[in-house]
Amino acid sequence: MKLQLALDLVNIPEGIALVKEVESYIDIVEIGTPIIINEGLHAVKAMKEAYPNLQVLADLKIMDAGGYEIMKAAEAGADLITVLGASNDMTIKGAVEEAKKQNKEVLVDMINVPNLEQRAREVDALGVDYICVHTGYDLQAVGQSPFEDLKTIKAAVKNAKTAVAGGIKLDTLPEVIKAQPDLVIVGGGITGQADKAAVASEMQRLVKQG
Repeated sequence: MKLQLALDLVNIPEGIALVKEVESYIDIVEIGTPIIINEGLHAVKAMKEAYPNLQVLADLKIMDAGGYEIMKAAEAGADLITVLGASNDMTIKGAVEEAKKQNKEVLVDMINVPNLEQRAREVDALGVDYICVHTGYDLQAVGQSPFEDLKTIKAAVKNAKTAVAGGIKLDTLPEVIKAQPDLVIVGGGITGQADKAAVASEMQRLVKQG
């Protein structure tokens, strides 16, 4: 099980400074969609140059032109790139094909996918590396969590690894770990804490003991 830190509401220098506090306790650093919208793929390049030993995920949420967008993210140094589960099969296939050429990984984000179980099976058959259940900010605000969705995905997926994102904090992490995802994605549960290193360290301990 791996721990991914999601950075969403920072600029490049702030992001690099934040990762410095928790670098020892995370496996992957995510350059979130808001940062990519504000800063472009330069943010991915800057993070990879600052922390070459960490994997960097570019949260592009690709919806079309899968192969091309994977290629551009790979050029910027991304190790993993996100594609939306709601996108067309051809888009996902194009993304997977290009990612294999570039020796990168594709994470399919199932945010807002209506028939989760069926789509998870379909996406799994397309050769993606990760399938991620994701409760977005707007649904977290009304009290939804990704835990039940994770169980659904775990039961449906046979080939891909599974990931979970959406409001995970230290006190809810044990519940997530019980469902045995391969990747746990945490944003504000680390970035919003006063002692980020202490929280990240404890999260890493729990994740590694599974």
